[in-house]
Amino acid sequence: MFEVAIGLGVIISLFFLETFGAAAGGIVVSGYIAMFLHQPLTILATLSISFIVFGIVKLLGKVMFIYGRRRMVITVLLGFILGWYADTYGLFSNMSSIYSVNVIGFIIPGLIANAMEKQGIIKTLSVMTVAAVLVRLILVIIFGGEVIG
Repeated sequence: MFEVAIGLGVIISLFFLETFGAAAGGIVVSGYIAMFLHQPLTILATLSISFIVFGIVKLLGKVMFIYGRRRMVITVLLGFILGWYADTYGLFSNMSSIYSVNVIGFIIPGLIANAMEKQGIIKTLSVMTVAAVLVRLILVIIFGGEVIG
């Protein structure tokens, strides 16, 4: 099911990019987010890392040139490092929840931060949310309402 979610996420992200000119955070992000829609704290943890990376890149942009591939590499690398740190040292483990709260993937926060840097926060989060819900809806239809996750 996870593979189907990622594939659908790629298709829907490409559709939004070609139709509206807005990326859903990254080509695979909406599929990953769709798989965790039933765990909102996990999504919030991932977004919090993304916002931290976004802020760091904004600050770095004031003292050095960060454009194109360099920005992409820096945001993905920072997202990886901060996400790994959060998971390894349990930064979100003290959250009161019935499930384990972690960051989604290792590159997802960096991809989201990169998209926020390119096209803005509101646009990125809006398209990402709509795409993830659409992926989840299609998954429910395909798998006949089977519990996902």
